[in-house]
Amino acid sequence: MSKHGRILVAMSGGIDSSLAAVLLHEEGYEVIGMTMKTWDYASSGGTKKETGCCSLDSINDARNIAVSLGFPHYILDIREEFGDAVIDHFTGEYLEGRTPNPCVMCNTHIKWDALLRRADRLDCESIATGHYAHIRTENGRHILSKGVDSLKDQSYVLWGVSQESLSRTKLPLGHLRKSEIREMATERGFIELVTKSESYEICFVPDNDYRGFLKRRMPGLEAEVAGGNFVMEGTGKILGKHQGYPFYTIGQRKGLGMAFGQPMFVTEIRKDTNEVVLGVDKDLLRDGMIVSKLNLQKYDHINGPLETVTKVRYKDSGTPATISQTGDKIEVLFKEGVSAIAPGQAAVFYEGNDVIGGGWIMKSFRQNDPSFDLAQIAVGA
Repeated sequence: MSKHGRILVAMSGGIDSSLAAVLLHEEGYEVIGMTMKTWDYASSGGTKKETGCCSLDSINDARNIAVSLGFPHYILDIREEFGDAVIDHFTGEYLEGRTPNPCVMCNTHIKWDALLRRADRLDCESIATGHYAHIRTENGRHILSKGVDSLKDQSYVLWGVSQESLSRTKLPLGHLRKSEIREMATERGFIELVTKSESYEICFVPDNDYRGFLKRRMPGLEAEVAGGNFVMEGTGKILGKHQGYPFYTIGQRKGLGMAFGQPMFVTEIRKDTNEVVLGVDKDLLRDGMIVSKLNLQKYDHINGPLETVTKVRYKDSGTPATISQTGDKIEVLFKEGVSAIAPGQAAVFYEGNDVIGGGWIMKSFRQNDPSFDLAQIAVGA
């Protein structure tokens, strides 16, 4: 009989999820390990060797940890669910002129749901992952907050996890730093985990060439969208031809295929006219945005303007902003300009270390634009 009950641990084969399972096992939980197969590399068409959380090597690494400690390990094939939700969303967002965040989609719509369904079948009271973040319960809400290791904090990618799912989730690494995890693995003899390289790529784009992935995924797309115009920010002057709007992202500088005499960046993507707007560095700045498809964690609703620090990408340090909720949209007014706000990415709102919630960026704007109408933008987003 276990001391703390039965728990299902998501194990990718990397050091973080492996140590999460090890620590829970040592605490007296009856651990069951599970590795999720989300993608078949053979079908990606990429050129890079199979690596990352879905590779055969990673699955074997996770299983070896379980065998060494004497707890069961299973493989959960969710490729069909993953393809329908994550990959279809990924390609669809680029076709809409936005920049998707598949890791957040996977966490919130696939992995947690899949784990909890299997946890129920295995009579597990809770699930656990190796994410660097905290969960606590306060005022009837399950609140996610930053991990103590600011360089590894992963609260940004978990904003979409529901209250029900958070209530059954444990994050045993939230109070630890990466250096401590490496020391613990070394002390326990898991040297291969310490020396194993970590993958930061999208699992189904192992060569990091999302343009090639889109072309292979949608034959004929390249010919359909080629020949649109690069236009200049502010003036609309035509600067040349591009390869098609889905193949560019906000903030992109390299790979434009032309020389302009000065560094130029993608500042806007116009799907309807197949135009890609270019500007200089300062043209990337925006101080407002509309966020939709919300998931709130700390509060069930934002009552009135609320002062926050808002992040617009994973490695963003955050910018002070005032947020206001209207229905399923949040209006964000930054205290200063933020560079390269990309529609399609996730915005996450913080109060201190706590995640208030987040949503998907629909559009950005400049508050001093003479055509700026916040009420109209909010309605039209």
